[in-house]
Amino acid sequence: MGSLPVDATLRPLDPVAFAGESRAVLEFLAEYYGGVEKYPVRAANLEPGRLRGLLPEAAPESSETMEDVLEDVRRDILPGLTHWQSPSFFAYFPMNASAAGFAGEMLSAGLNVVPFVWAASPAAAELEGIVVDWMGGLLGLPRRFLFSGGGGGVLQGSTCEAVVCTLAAARDRALRSLGHEAIVRLVVYASDQTHATFQKGARLVGIPPANFRVIATSAASGYGLAADAVRAAADRDVARGLVPLYLCATVGTTGLGAVDPVRELGEVARRHGMWLHVDAAYAGSAAVCPEFQGYLAGAELADSVSMNPHKWFLTNMDCCCLWVASPAALTAALSTDPEYLKNVDDNGAATPAAIDYKDWQISMSHRFRAIKLWVVLRRYGAVGLRVHIRRHIAAAKWFEEAVAADERFEVAAPRRFSLVCFRLRPRFEGDTTVDDVNRELLAAVNESGRAFMTHFVVDGKFVIRLAVGGAATEMRHVRDVWELLQGKAEDVLQRYQSV
Repeated sequence: MGSLPVDATLRPLDPVAFAGESRAVLEFLAEYYGGVEKYPVRAANLEPGRLRGLLPEAAPESSETMEDVLEDVRRDILPGLTHWQSPSFFAYFPMNASAAGFAGEMLSAGLNVVPFVWAASPAAAELEGIVVDWMGGLLGLPRRFLFSGGGGGVLQGSTCEAVVCTLAAARDRALRSLGHEAIVRLVVYASDQTHATFQKGARLVGIPPANFRVIATSAASGYGLAADAVRAAADRDVARGLVPLYLCATVGTTGLGAVDPVRELGEVARRHGMWLHVDAAYAGSAAVCPEFQGYLAGAELADSVSMNPHKWFLTNMDCCCLWVASPAALTAALSTDPEYLKNVDDNGAATPAAIDYKDWQISMSHRFRAIKLWVVLRRYGAVGLRVHIRRHIAAAKWFEEAVAADERFEVAAPRRFSLVCFRLRPRFEGDTTVDDVNRELLAAVNESGRAFMTHFVVDGKFVIRLAVGGAATEMRHVRDVWELLQGKAEDVLQRYQSV
């Protein structure tokens, strides 16, 4: 039975209509996932503005049926998408979806509560505290980051938000003793592999761009940030009258999947009184497996840790876990306390022990992300999540070995998780066309529609990134992309040999 147009007796949450239209969307998505492999992974040869030419210039005056809306999605929207849930999507980092993640997102959106203060939805606020403690326990984080150990956590939308919040906390902690005018003396440290969001975050909290130190890494350290280099940079800054403020250690960098030595960097941070943040946005998910928890060794020296379940933990967008050792340091920088947002019990007394998540983030409103992550953890359990992670790492290991066994290719950086960086080798000493060859290879693979990958540049070399991690990606898809790469490589190399 089709949905009816909306008339003057508008009832947006009519239970019968709600069930019917939700069912139609579910069936649409089930059909999409069942046939997602028929679409080109990345929409090719599309010009900006395509969709504007297909849709009306103004919003509709009268209501339309859900069937009409979904048909337009099928006809106009799907052909213009890059299909992130395709099992042959190997670009950027994965952005997981799952049945449990979707169910949790439906509960979050359907209940549509806003637990920005405890009184606004007590069970939602309390579930968040429970879930972040569960996650911290699964990843083997030190107890000091858990509510049960005096720390605590919050579910934010992205690492970018977590970075701004922790930078603000570090800034205010320092300026309480230095005075606000000292902000021009504060210095932030990161590596040339650290995500660019840290530079953006530093600007947003008022750190002068000239005070952001990008420290070079090298193949000798596996492109990890060397503690000696940070120590030397901080000592130079102190000698100039500057104040080391904040240091980022990354576990699984975006470009290469490199790992910074958390413990060694933590010791440098402690020596200079810096805030140490551990960014494990991508690879933090792997720590659900005990054999990968060693990459977080030294986290007890950190002030904050973040990871994104929406990347590789079967949790639909958006969901970022941020843990802090000192909630007071975070809320001191972010808290607001207007009378109309205070928690007051039935007797008119304040409830100071309640957690107000508005004070743990940038925005005032707060989504009920906790129920989504809670559903994922309950439906798949730690055992299922470990299987999910390990099968992708095994597939990436197979791919790395296949690349190394083909004399035309080389692995560009050590693989630690499920990201493999590789390229076609120079054909001869002094081959100045090698980067162009690899650009053409990547373009040929992506234009085929059979897979989608992205690139990075390291030590001046253009390299191709294959990030395994899609919820639907199986070993056969990794084998297929390797076969595709081999065929396209032969075509590209033949063209260059004939030049």
